[in-house]
Amino acid sequence: MRLDKLLSNMGAGSRKEVKQLLKSGAIQVDGEIVFDPKQHVDTEKQHVLLYGEPVTYQKFVYLMMNKPPGVISATEDKRDQTVIDLLLEDVTYFKPFPVGRLDKDTEGLLLLTNDGSFNHALMSPKKHVEKVYYAEVIGMLTEEDVEEVAEGVTLDDGYKTKPGKLVILEATDETSTLELTITEGKFHQVKRMMLALGKEVSYLKRLSIGQLPLDPTLEAGEYRELTRGELALFDWKPE
Repeated sequence: MRLDKLLSNMGAGSRKEVKQLLKSGAIQVDGEIVFDPKQHVDTEKQHVLLYGEPVTYQKFVYLMMNKPPGVISATEDKRDQTVIDLLLEDVTYFKPFPVGRLDKDTEGLLLLTNDGSFNHALMSPKKHVEKVYYAEVIGMLTEEDVEEVAEGVTLDDGYKTKPGKLVILEATDETSTLELTITEGKFHQVKRMMLALGKEVSYLKRLSIGQLPLDPTLEAGEYRELTRGELALFDWKPE
């Protein structure tokens, strides 16, 4: 890879700014100061330093975010704040996008990446990746609701969902709390499933995707990179 492209891709600056860094002698390759932006480097074998700090080539980024309410799962929007707006420049140059989506008023675990294959692996209906949600609803949940979810709920458009798992945490005549596990991601699916059961969702949070739980140390709006161990939970190894 060309040295200027590597540095630019890794956030050292624009191509013009990188040329200035090279001209100033700030870049070393294998211990030698390099001035030529066209010089090619082997990202796996050669060592690149910027002001003495190593520049490690990274093609893909994988982020876990605790999405706050009021923010939409999109890369850009003219009216509302997006999850991309919450990211700092050190990751936005990767051009990440949300893996699936969470509704504007829904919070919790959201993954972001620029790896299309990873996105497909998690979102493909054939993969049956489980997603667990915590919800508070208006209305009393019953064992009949648990059984209906286990068999598949018929939504307002006539679509019958795949079998899910409903766990009632607390139920009163007026309100209930629950955990719901599903393998699909239809538009407003959790809310529509609850409506089909005669309940209305008043609060919704995604707790986990597959075996990956939301990091409890992440405050709303915070994010971090996934570890290799966490990626391995999806049987995924970055290229």
